[in-house]
Amino acid sequence: MKNGEAIVARARELRRDGSRAEKVCWELLRARRLSGVKFRRQHPIGRYFADFACISRRLVVEVDGEQHAFQVEADRRRTSAMERLGWRVMRFWASDVVQNPEGIWIEIEHALATPHLTSPRRGEEHED
Repeated sequence: MKNGEAIVARARELRRDGSRAEKVCWELLRARRLSGVKFRRQHPIGRYFADFACISRRLVVEVDGEQHAFQVEADRRRTSAMERLGWRVMRFWASDVVQNPEGIWIEIEHALATPHLTSPRRGEEHED
């Protein structure tokens, strides 16, 4: 299996095995429901897969389950790596996504309305 095919296969696996909170978040983001922009699930960024990514706004939304309380340093490295590539990263606890999806919606909508200072890298597509 070629590298590109392996990435696609891994992204499919991650989408299929998503948590309840990831499914709730996807319902908020899918079909351009939020500010008319397109989000992708399990989108590869560098060596990581972002839970959700809006390419045109360079915004990543990460949903952190309980295990993330014990991997703070790994999450910090992941966030830093994405930010170095020009992405803005928002992290939400899974319990907050499930218990307060409207609040999550408002926070993401606010981020989308706030200009991000980093421009997309040359050659990257825009898809609004």
